[in-house]
Amino acid sequence: MTIAYGVVRPPGGEPRVAARVDGRVVDLSDLGDAFRRPSLNDFMTLGRDAWRATTERARGLDGPRVDGECLLPFEVADYVDFYSSLDHATNLGRLFRPDSEPLLRGSAIRRPHGQRMPGPTFGPSTRLDIELEIGFVIGTPSRLGVPVPVEQALDHVFGVVLVNDWSARDIQAWEYQPLGPFLGKSFATSISPWVVPLDELAEYRVPLPPQEPPLLDYLATDPWAYDLELEIELNGETISRTNARHLYWNIEQQLAHLTANGASLRTGDLLASGTISGPERDSSGSLIELTWNERFLEDGDEVVLRAPQLQLEVRGRITP
Repeated sequence: MTIAYGVVRPPGGEPRVAARVDGRVVDLSDLGDAFRRPSLNDFMTLGRDAWRATTERARGLDGPRVDGECLLPFEVADYVDFYSSLDHATNLGRLFRPDSEPLLRGSAIRRPHGQRMPGPTFGPSTRLDIELEIGFVIGTPSRLGVPVPVEQALDHVFGVVLVNDWSARDIQAWEYQPLGPFLGKSFATSISPWVVPLDELAEYRVPLPPQEPPLLDYLATDPWAYDLELEIELNGETISRTNARHLYWNIEQQLAHLTANGASLRTGDLLASGTISGPERDSSGSLIELTWNERFLEDGDEVVLRAPQLQLEVRGRITP
């Protein structure tokens, strides 16, 4: 059974770090000060050896168990949302640019103002959407000015969460060319309350075909991905089944690119994969692709994203 870490606040008590093991939620506060905190951050700074040792100890604990409210598992430092699915990028390119090539070489980015067409006008989104992603949580930081080599990237990653990167498509479409996302993406991001340590994903790692064109040296690594099943449920109905192996870029390459200019990593950084879409219509990671731009979220709709193998889910309900 996959282990996961989170923060639980028992009734009338203080928040503490807990582990989900074999369906039980185990209190880890007796393992030291780092576990008597309202977040995983102190634990995540201890590094990979401590993470592995804690996982072994947590598997052997018979108790004490803890019940209560699951809280935000870690204090988010910076948030990066990558764009890593070739199928998702192609689908949106066809929707936004039907008379031209779906994948562009790129364009200049200006700060957008959240306007929408026709008009432009300014107001609440009428085309609210979801984006199914996985997120990688940074544990050990890196030094400012020192790039992280691709072969050392995973040493900095504590674990994985499930991410819903909510999107206002009407605002995003107006911002998209030539500006880039701003108000259409910045209003909300949801994550699962449990974080699965990266070591737990080793059994799901699979090789992929070579990436084309050939990679620059700083990104060069044997191509691989995580074979993780993912689902989208809308109002009780499963509307999409996809897989994390559809990502074109893996977390090693994303992290190496992110730090290539000397940008530093901080404990609690959340690196989201970008929308995960497969080659088939019913394997898309967003409503805009699943309904081909015809159906979006309404008030009262409830969305649940799931990674069944990791027992992760993230829920959200739309309110006026």
